[in-house]
Amino acid sequence: MSQTLPFGEVLEAANQLSPEEQRELIDILQRRLVQTDRQRLVAEVQEARHEFAAGNCRPATPGDIMREIQE
Repeated sequence: MSQTLPFGEVLEAANQLSPEEQRELIDILQRRLVQTDRQRLVAEVQEARHEFAAGNCRPATPGDIMREIQE
């Protein structure tokens, strides 16, 4: 079972670690963030491929895209 800790408690716990342990914690968290970003990107690419395969995409120029964004 996962328990969620308040952010302040996590920071306080990190302060109890040695400087080397804090650096290691930072490295681990950075690697986990990179992995999370990578997984999100893979999911977005898969979704785009499904949309394309379903015919939900249409050709557009950069100008078309900019006009759509600004509307």
